[in-house]
Amino acid sequence: MDSKPYNLFSEHLKQRFGGRVHKISVDAGFSCPNRDGTRNRPGCLFCDPYGSGSAGIESRLSVTGQLEAGKEIMARKYKAQRFLAYFQPFSNTFAPVETLRARYDEALVVDKVVGLAIGTRPDCLPPPVVELLGEYHRRCYLWLEIGLQSIHDRTLRRLRRGHDYATFVEAFHRAKQQGLRVCVHLILGLPGESRQQILAGVEEMNRLGVDGVKLHLLHVLRDTEMGRLHGAGRVEVLSREDYIQLVVDVVEGLAPNILIHRLTGDGPRDRLLAPLWSLKKWEALNAIDDEFRARQSRQGSRYRG
Repeated sequence: MDSKPYNLFSEHLKQRFGGRVHKISVDAGFSCPNRDGTRNRPGCLFCDPYGSGSAGIESRLSVTGQLEAGKEIMARKYKAQRFLAYFQPFSNTFAPVETLRARYDEALVVDKVVGLAIGTRPDCLPPPVVELLGEYHRRCYLWLEIGLQSIHDRTLRRLRRGHDYATFVEAFHRAKQQGLRVCVHLILGLPGESRQQILAGVEEMNRLGVDGVKLHLLHVLRDTEMGRLHGAGRVEVLSREDYIQLVVDVVEGLAPNILIHRLTGDGPRDRLLAPLWSLKKWEALNAIDDEFRARQSRQGSRYRG
């Protein structure tokens, strides 16, 4: 935390591996129980047909092909020396164990891939899958990334998530029994959620003892129910200033040891409806750092232990 007022994941990777490590997003062809017909649901309110994080992924390529292409880009742009295969779009534990093992193994044999990051939902972590992840945790460097979004059941119902908070807690404890590193995704600016409710989620992450947190700005995308509601004036998005203030509040409340995987995100340029200011990601990140300096605070400043 020497250069930033928060415990940045990228710095943790650099210290652990002795050089730059970057994630390469991979589409392994998985689906999601909330949109594949098994639940007769149209999917989450905010998710478009392509799945989160799909922008820029050459999904027509194999896992190996995607990683090789990503390595070339990351090495050229960021001087990356090692890589994590990030299974990102949709639910990357939503398949039989044999299928999951084949996809993960394919990623790990790619040269300079030192570990895995596996994104999924709380309701896609049955015991056999978590036991499999435990095997990989003992074989390589691994993060399990769980898309929770909110601790509040009313919000989860509004978002049509198809699970409640208790499902997440059960999955989290199951993962920790295997010793897994767990990063929890939270969306800031969800319809109907107050600042107090968001900060209650921060306290809950502290209580559980999560290893990492990834903060997302609510993006409104084309071809989503959220997009239709926004067009009808029924969903508002945060201004840049409001988001910056909220992010700093959140990070000040997080325990100092929790790794910050992300402070904001940039939605796919060709599908983003709002907020358009989020396309200037680095301006937002610099403004967040400026706010920490103005407050003379850092991660954990409001942490009560």
